[in-house]
Amino acid sequence: MSARAAGRRSVATSRRTRIVGAFFEQLCRLLTVLTCTALIAVLAVIIVKGIGVIDLEFLTGAPTEGMTAGGIFPAIFGTICITLLMILMALPLGVAAAIYLVEYAGKGLAPRIIRAAVNNLAGVPSIVFGLFGVGFFILFVGRNLDRVLQTGLLFGQPAMLWAAATLAILVLPVVIVSTEEALRAVPASHREAAFALGATPWQVVQQTVLPQAYPGILTGAILSVSRGAGETAPILFTGCAYFLPRLPVSEFFGIPMINPLDQFMELSYHIFIMVTQSTDAAATRPIQYGTTLVLVALTFLLNMAAILTRNRFRRRAEALL
Repeated sequence: MSARAAGRRSVATSRRTRIVGAFFEQLCRLLTVLTCTALIAVLAVIIVKGIGVIDLEFLTGAPTEGMTAGGIFPAIFGTICITLLMILMALPLGVAAAIYLVEYAGKGLAPRIIRAAVNNLAGVPSIVFGLFGVGFFILFVGRNLDRVLQTGLLFGQPAMLWAAATLAILVLPVVIVSTEEALRAVPASHREAAFALGATPWQVVQQTVLPQAYPGILTGAILSVSRGAGETAPILFTGCAYFLPRLPVSEFFGIPMINPLDQFMELSYHIFIMVTQSTDAAATRPIQYGTTLVLVALTFLLNMAAILTRNRFRRRAEALL
């Protein structure tokens, strides 16, 4: 009887486990469907209300009449510039930090403190990064550079350089964490084989680990683009302009180049200004939807470019194996 009772209890437990598992499986499916439905609904509204505004003049012209007419090309140009500059700042620093934590730091106290700092940095509100950018980059670094170099007020004012640096710090935890995971995914046997052949630690990292970790590193770059391109709070006071129909381009020795010390327009800030500061928000409503659609499309294109690059490096890594 005891064996029969134990069998019945086992069957009952197994049945309850299957019921609970099936319930949570269906719950996850339902939540997934609801999330996708909400996303599709938002995108549908943006597309329906914004597609009618977009034409060649809207994409290539400058805003006019207090941003109630004209185009958004300066904002598109500024968004692309600051996003690329942000990646150029955040990616090398984040990758270097992850390499140190995974390959060199070991398991001591210092790596634990650094990881805790990175985790805390990921939870800081974006507006705090904006205030930090003003206080540190503009008032401290920029003003001291002006004082040392005797350049007047060149570095100590809002500029694309400081806005990109603020965004780079904002996305730095994403780059570090994704790169760490990519480096840990490389089998330890590959490192041991490289050491057995007489390679130095840096040669192992450079020629064995990094080629296989490139896809994961580029995943961090993709996530950084997705977050940084749509942020508004960190650039409110660090370089974004309310109305600047000209491009942040200057001539250096007769060659037009992007001037990182100039202010710029940006798509998300452009939307924010039109919604909150416009004298006639209803009149700018079509432009708001059109600008939002362009921002979504631009972010999608930047992500697609990063994904294609990641896939290319992934095929190379698979070829090495």
